[in-house]
Amino acid sequence: MLSGTSLLFGDDGVELDSGATAWMLTSTALVLLMIPGLAMFYGGLVRTKNVLGTMMHSFTAMGIMSVLWVICGYSMCFGGNVLGGWFGWNPEYVFLSGIDTSIMEGGVPEYVFSMFQGKFAIITPALIAGAFAERINFKSYCVFIALWGLLVYNPLCHWVWAEDGFLFNLGSNGAIDFAGGTVVHISAGVSGLVAALYLGARRGYPSDDMAPSNLVMTMIGAGLLWVGWFGFNAGSSITSGLSTAQALTATQAAAAAGALSWMIIEGLHQGKATALGLVSGILAGLVAITPAAGVVQPMGAMVLGLAASAVCYLAIILKNKWGYDDTLDAFGIHGVGGIVGALLLTFFIRDSWMEEAAAMAEGGTWTVLQQLGVQTVAVFIAIAYAALLTLVLLWILNKTMGLRASPQNEMRGLDNAYHGERGYGMLNPN
Repeated sequence: MLSGTSLLFGDDGVELDSGATAWMLTSTALVLLMIPGLAMFYGGLVRTKNVLGTMMHSFTAMGIMSVLWVICGYSMCFGGNVLGGWFGWNPEYVFLSGIDTSIMEGGVPEYVFSMFQGKFAIITPALIAGAFAERINFKSYCVFIALWGLLVYNPLCHWVWAEDGFLFNLGSNGAIDFAGGTVVHISAGVSGLVAALYLGARRGYPSDDMAPSNLVMTMIGAGLLWVGWFGFNAGSSITSGLSTAQALTATQAAAAAGALSWMIIEGLHQGKATALGLVSGILAGLVAITPAAGVVQPMGAMVLGLAASAVCYLAIILKNKWGYDDTLDAFGIHGVGGIVGALLLTFFIRDSWMEEAAAMAEGGTWTVLQQLGVQTVAVFIAIAYAALLTLVLLWILNKTMGLRASPQNEMRGLDNAYHGERGYGMLNPN
């Protein structure tokens, strides 16, 4: 049995904060809950013959990305700069071998911090799958998310969240991305758009009936995502205190405002408010507040939710007009919502944050326009890097393995073609 002292202090003498640790353990579980929530959300939106295959994309990411995270992902994200700061590396983080008794400055065991961050590495590539659902080869998908995690997610994470990342240190107080607007949603949304365009539309799109198979399941999935998002955002404070409460409150306000905004817009535009529209508004609000949760007050959070809902609604209208097949609107919700949140947050930053930034700036001043410039640079870099690397990966995989399901398998349905099963065994798979 471990001694009492070893339970309270790490090898470096930092005292364990049991309250913060308990909250971070809870937050880690909440973020993991988002993965089956996403699986249900996506699974209910596809046709019956592809429900299981679509849900497998999310659950498979839990296995692949978790293994890669333990082996090298944590090291690549939070280790010291290598190759000019392209990504990080710390031999002690490989297989998490050097953090067995490490307690971080805030009193949280480094194991807990690592596992919390690892859940973000799972959900980000899983989000991309919504863009090419119903037409991707399963083996190619598995290889794609592994390579994408290593070459796209890990470097972006290092640039934005590691202490020596160049976006973390851009400007006076760094690019603001409290919980993943840039690292998670913009990168996933843009990569999803590139993948959707590269693969082309589903067979029969848009003329065939491709209505969702189970909107009830989609709504339950959205509810799980909303609950899990409290861990996603409030847990990103890596503490249990005032900043945690601020982020949690902002998250609730933005999600509710996004849902209400979408219902009103849809009601005015189409004459009725739909269940799919409601959950889309919830997600738009949640995505937009993700980068801003730690720096805006409730009124600003509500404005972000309202604005993101309106812009995402327009983005989906334009998608339908232009005819590209982003199956489940990965770009329309996550990419667009992430961009809206990352840029508009600038106009609602707490005075205390701006005062701190000014104190660190040359000349002792820091303006909203200067921070907007920093945010714009970070957004542009995330878009350009994710798009370019995703295109390269898709091209390589298409030439070596083939990306798209065969016409026969696509018509047959991915559930049976790749998994030998049916999501609804007693129903016609078509």
